Amino acid sequence: MPRRQLLWLALLLLPIAQAAASPLAAPEGPPLLKVSGNISQTNKADAAHLDRAMLEALPRHELETSTSVTDGVNRFEGFLMRDLLEKLGAEGETAAAIALNDYLIEIPIADFHDYDVLVADTMDGEALTPRDKG
Repeated sequence: MPRRQLLWLALLLLPIAQAAASPLAAPEGPPLLKVSGNISQTNKADAAHLDRAMLEALPRHELETSTSVTDGVNRFEGFLMRDLLEKLGAEGETAAAIALNDYLIEIPIADFHDYDVLVADTMDGEALTPRDKG
């Protein structure tokens, strides 16, 4: 009887171990974000391409604030950068963020753990687009 119980526990743990080792799925929609570098989870060559559905599957967070490029207080929703980095198995000391207009900024990885860095994809319930602050 103890042997049967041990086998049952091993079978319960097997799906958990397989889920942790499963590769990142390919995006079904157009990729909105590409992450490359020292990451363990990839889905295209040595990079992770993520579409809107993949990004929306990350834990969601909200922030109400005013900014220098918006009027009044707005509600932003999105995911925390540290959640994305954890999902992709990212390691390193610095992240280089490159915008569509080739603007480049380097951000210490520690900042994503020390602060709630929100990657907003909606403002006041509307999807942000590249033409409108996205």
